[in-house]
Amino acid sequence: MSESTVRRDTWGVPQLWAPDVVALSRVQGKVCATDRAWQLEVQRRRSEGRLAEHLGAVWVEWDVFARRARITDTARRCFDRLDEETSAWVAAYAQGVNDGLGDALARGAAPELGALEPGHWDPWTPIGVLLTQHLLFGTLGDKLWRDRVRREAPGAWELLCGPRHPSVADWDGVAASGSNAWAVAGARSATSRPFVAGDPHRSLELPGVYQQVRLACPEFDVVGIAFVGVPGTPHFAHAGPVAWGITNAMSDCHDVFEEELRRSADGVESREADGWAPVTAHHEVVSVLGGDQVDVEVVETGRGPVVVGEVGARCLSVRMVPRVEGDAGLAASLALLRARSAQDVREAWRGWVEPVNAVLTADRDGTVLEFTAGLVPDRDAANREGPVPGWEPQHAWTGYLDHAEAAVTDVAVHANHATRHTAPLGRDFASPDRAHRITDLLAATPRLDADALQHIHTDTLHAPARRILPRLAGLTGLTEAAAALRDELLAWDCRMDADSALAHRYAVLRAALVGRLCRLDVFDGLATGSGLPRIFDPWMSLALRVSVRLESFLAQPPEGFDVAAELAAALEEAAAAPEARWGERHRLAPIRIGPPGEQPPDRVGASGDRDCVFATSSLPDSDDLFVQAPAARYIWDLADRSRSRWVVPHGTAGSAGSPHVDDQQPLWLQGLLLPVPNDDLAEGPCLD
Repeated sequence: MSESTVRRDTWGVPQLWAPDVVALSRVQGKVCATDRAWQLEVQRRRSEGRLAEHLGAVWVEWDVFARRARITDTARRCFDRLDEETSAWVAAYAQGVNDGLGDALARGAAPELGALEPGHWDPWTPIGVLLTQHLLFGTLGDKLWRDRVRREAPGAWELLCGPRHPSVADWDGVAASGSNAWAVAGARSATSRPFVAGDPHRSLELPGVYQQVRLACPEFDVVGIAFVGVPGTPHFAHAGPVAWGITNAMSDCHDVFEEELRRSADGVESREADGWAPVTAHHEVVSVLGGDQVDVEVVETGRGPVVVGEVGARCLSVRMVPRVEGDAGLAASLALLRARSAQDVREAWRGWVEPVNAVLTADRDGTVLEFTAGLVPDRDAANREGPVPGWEPQHAWTGYLDHAEAAVTDVAVHANHATRHTAPLGRDFASPDRAHRITDLLAATPRLDADALQHIHTDTLHAPARRILPRLAGLTGLTEAAAALRDELLAWDCRMDADSALAHRYAVLRAALVGRLCRLDVFDGLATGSGLPRIFDPWMSLALRVSVRLESFLAQPPEGFDVAAELAAALEEAAAAPEARWGERHRLAPIRIGPPGEQPPDRVGASGDRDCVFATSSLPDSDDLFVQAPAARYIWDLADRSRSRWVVPHGTAGSAGSPHVDDQQPLWLQGLLLPVPNDDLAEGPCLD
């Protein structure tokens, strides 16, 4: 077959065939623009720092940050250093997007574009989109948080940033993440062939950041989950003889430097170990719909772009591997499409940059591997804590850390927790609760099949509740209602199911405890505005930080916090709360960057919670609304790809009026998965 073709299954999932890999990339870009025209234009302008000119002043702070972080310049630098084939592959995708956006506008297929007329995608724009998705995915926000605590509430440092109390659990991390992935070797599989399964956890956008797709040409036939705006399917895919999936390895790959800057007759200079040196500086203008233009001074020292502060005041720069190396890992994405074995996948991932991923891969011959991939700087230990003086040479990067890998003979579970592979690479890891629970569920079934794996995705057991609630047993002097609730909670199965009234009562109790802790004098100054751009607000939430460490506070309470008295008061508050189910309180509030005046999407209730396998992570200071949740689910069957399954939170489309905008949401909420498409696309695609 010499012509490119596009087919869709009943859920609108595109199945693409082209005569070569470059032509296939162009088709992928065009089809993505057909399905996600508005979203693609938002993503482009997001990367360029040009949202406010079309969507108003609310986006000014993001636009300023994007300009100061030099996203577009970094994307261009990375594109210029690509090898010839990868360069053509990325550029073809961008051209396909341009073709698709033009078609969508001409046909009126994306009515939202009336408020955001399509512009031009440069060859490097897909790289800019990828960088934008991951710029705040690393450790920048956490380091700014620790900097704030150290400067504004030093007495709270050990409480909020130090190790957890040793009696709580076997971890020291403070991260709030929720991705899961697991691999099952043939010895544990009902098919005698491996499985790879998982559910990446991200802030949910509407439309979603992921799109299901099938990419086929004479070289390969891959079913996978693509980033909207980026070619290939780097993170989760099944190529026939091999499959792979990833979670965030929680590595420390960004550094924040304190800079001293001054103006001179020649421009701007930065303090260095041996004196003052000139830096790169220029001005850009952010246009604002209905408002005044904003002048932005873009400054970059030898360490990186200045993202916080102004010349003459305290400034912070961020050092990022893609900017240092001029590489965003796109060559690895292309190599993955051609992988035929687990070792091929391992070799392809050697070219990855960031974020650093914990990878699971398995092939039809039975090989299962786990490893980490990406570049983690080797530098002084102090760099991991927060901003360090840029003029002190001991904080310079000296290279990159090595990665470990291992064969899997039984099962392997990754859940953003510290493992033998990830622990040397980072500081902040998620609780091991999800990993322990998945391991237990896998152990409960001697011979695992896809049905058993599917049920794991939406397990709602909340392990912290099992440890917190026994503290209620000794409470006295309670009202009759509170005493009755205490007894009910002590007998509760600790499952955060949407229809559970006790899950709701527990959430009220937990929120009351968090609120009381946040009001302690030791945290003064941290509950108000941080003075940082609002894009960092999620990292500056005192309630979130306290909630993640709640068990530690109960085990070793801060001064002035009487655990028994506060538990009793919180229990009384929970007993007095109106009757409700968890799903009435715990509702999805996806991020929707829509046209001005558009109504926000409906909020739907869901099961799960932070630290459940079904990690619908609550915001304790927002009545347990949640934004972060599984952005996709997948099960890759290495015995027969047609038996593989997947689902996304919304659907494949993004334009109003499409039947596939949110048709998968009911399945996602229930934990159901769809079969992957398996049509006979052409004579060429090979699975063997």
